[in-house]
Amino acid sequence: MTIALYARRNRWPLGEVAVRLRHSRVHAEDCADCETKQGMLDVIEREISLIGTLSEDQRSRLREIADRCPVHRTLTSEIKIRTRLV
Repeated sequence: MTIALYARRNRWPLGEVAVRLRHSRVHAEDCADCETKQGMLDVIEREISLIGTLSEDQRSRLREIADRCPVHRTLTSEIKIRTRLV
């Protein structure tokens, strides 16, 4: 949604955005580019398809915008879940 809104605001010829996610859990020691080195890690692989006659610069910029969407920022920040029964 963030990508589409950005492209629309800039009047870029983006027809459709499709996002595919794949989730897995890996041992931390098997993840060379991860900070955590113990236990298990959740890994989300993301594939973004941008349909439209976009330039390479526009495609690159939309890729950057994808990392700034609220969901991405939430998932890549520290998360605390506090639960209470009501």
